[in-house]
Amino acid sequence: MLKFYFHPSPNPLKVALLLEELGDPFELVAVDIFKGEQHAPDYLKINPNGKVPAIVMDDGLAVFDSNAILLHLAEVHGRFLPTTDTPRAQLLSWLFFIATGFSPFSGQAVHFLNATPEPIPYARNRYLREIERHYRVLNNRLADSQYLVGNEYTIADMAFWGWANFSPLIFGDAGLTDYPHVRRLYEEISGRPAAAGAHALKERLTLKADFDDETRRALFPQNEPLA
Repeated sequence: MLKFYFHPSPNPLKVALLLEELGDPFELVAVDIFKGEQHAPDYLKINPNGKVPAIVMDDGLAVFDSNAILLHLAEVHGRFLPTTDTPRAQLLSWLFFIATGFSPFSGQAVHFLNATPEPIPYARNRYLREIERHYRVLNNRLADSQYLVGNEYTIADMAFWGWANFSPLIFGDAGLTDYPHVRRLYEEISGRPAAAGAHALKERLTLKADFDDETRRALFPQNEPLA
C-alpha cells in the first residue's frame, strides 16, 4: 500500500486532494514538522530535502516534492491529465508556474507577513506584491478558461488549490475578493468531496499546534546562526 508522509500544510494538501480523488487506499504517515520530524535520518532517506510531502509506492519507489508527486501519480493512474487535444505542454506550463512561482512566493509572503520575529518592510512588500502579481496571472487565465488547462480539471488545479487555502494569511479578511475568477475555481474545488477528505486527514493525527521557539528551529533551522 502506498505510504503518504503528511502534515496539513499547503504542499501536502495538494497531494492529499489527488489521493482522495483517485480513491485508492493509502497509509497516512504523520510527519510533525513543528517538532522537526522532517529532519529525522529515516525520513531524509525518503526525502533528502527534509520537507513534506513524500510518498513511497508499493514497489518501494520514493517520490518527493508535491508537484513531482502529482505528476507521477497522475501518469501512473492515467487520470487528471489532459485527455482532449489540449497540448500536454499547457499542463506542464501551468503546473510549473505553480511549482516555481505561485507556491514559493505564497510561502514567502506567508512567512514574512506572519512568522518573522520582527517586521521587515522590504521583504513584506517584495513578497506581497509578487504574489499579488501571481494571483493576477491566474485570474486573467481563469477569466477565459474554466480550469487552468482548458475545460478539464487536472493536477494543475490541484496544485493551485493547496496554497489557495492559505490565502487569508496573505490577504486577511479580503481573501480572494480581488481575484473573482480565482475564487470561483477555489470554491469549486473546495466543494468537491475529495477536498473535504483531504482536509479531514488532519483529524486522524495528533500534531503539535504551538508556534513556539522549538517550532521556529524545526521549520527554519537555517536561521539558527543568526540567533
